[in-house]
Amino acid sequence: MESENCLNEVTCPLSKRAEAVQWILLSILIFLVPMVVPQLLSLIFGVDSIIATNSQYVVGTIVNTVLITVGINVKGWKQIAGLITLPSISAIGSTFIFKTASIYSSYMIPAIWLGNFIFVYLYRKLVVQKKFNYILTSIIAVLAKASIIYIGFRLLTLLTIIPNMGKVFQMLNISMGVNQIITASIAAVIGMAITKIYSKKRGKENE
Repeated sequence: MESENCLNEVTCPLSKRAEAVQWILLSILIFLVPMVVPQLLSLIFGVDSIIATNSQYVVGTIVNTVLITVGINVKGWKQIAGLITLPSISAIGSTFIFKTASIYSSYMIPAIWLGNFIFVYLYRKLVVQKKFNYILTSIIAVLAKASIIYIGFRLLTLLTIIPNMGKVFQMLNISMGVNQIITASIAAVIGMAITKIYSKKRGKENE
């Protein structure tokens, strides 16, 4: 019951219509980003440019920023579940980010979904419900998400479901490890501004 209440608390309550619009816009954004951003970066900067070949940093930052927004202002199990599962499906299905490693990264979906849920839940539980310090919450949430995803990756390599050597291993080792910390940390900085915007909006509505 407590977890159910937690997932229904938000920083800035919206009308039913505004909630629906917010969810639709976030869903479209978080689903399209993994497919569209890598191609745009390749088109603008060139396929072999540093920016294009490291598109995961841009995509990951945007996705994690959306997840933080979900954590502070999207209600309900179904709505949250939809948003935390869309980016990995899009990223792996499009193959633009993981390329030849996409078939192996698909085995990471359960760990990625769990990591995303914990990331969202910690912001909701600590920042929204407990009014805990945003920076400390971000540190906890980033480390928790990165740890869950990386542990999942290492377990799959130990079981030899994912190769434990070679280019695929090297790529996924970085993608499921340090990249998770970097992109989630940058998103946390952006998320701080978003949190303040929602808080100010609620303050004005309560005046």
